[in-house]
Amino acid sequence: MTTLAESITFAVPTREEVSPANQAIFDHMQKAFGRVPNLYATFALNETGLGDYLALQNRKSTLTAKEREVINLVVSQVNDCKYCVPAHTAVAKMHGFTDAQVLEIRRAQVTFDPKLDALAKFVKETAVNKGRPSEKALEHLFEAGYTQASLIDMVMVIGDKIMSNYLHNITQIPVDWPAVPNL
Repeated sequence: MTTLAESITFAVPTREEVSPANQAIFDHMQKAFGRVPNLYATFALNETGLGDYLALQNRKSTLTAKEREVINLVVSQVNDCKYCVPAHTAVAKMHGFTDAQVLEIRRAQVTFDPKLDALAKFVKETAVNKGRPSEKALEHLFEAGYTQASLIDMVMVIGDKIMSNYLHNITQIPVDWPAVPNL
């Protein structure tokens, strides 16, 4: 017997299937990146979902692009997101990380940069323990030079990534990024 969850499938919407506001975002992405990644398109199943999500992703932050990618990779690995791990592997490489460094980041064992190691360990504990990292991880984070303001940004990026991880884990839309090794 098929369950309700097994009978519900999610298709990646086309430009013609989304609202005019989302069509404009699709057009911008197509022009800027040559495509609309499937997960972004899936956010467009909701009239304001894609715009809201992009506003969160593109907000001003105390964190560098590399630091945000560390968070994206660690959270996506913790949540076993088969879409976001490959997507953020590609983005991390665009920001200068090597394949070996990406694997270290995904494991939250960053040997090449002590500050990023403190960040990765804090993020992993925060994600695994549902917002309750150890006192040691928090102390290590601040000793590495992060501030209370950067902690707020970290939590916002963790939340951003949880949203996209959960959306993919529920919808199982096709992954349109190069495959990456499993850990």
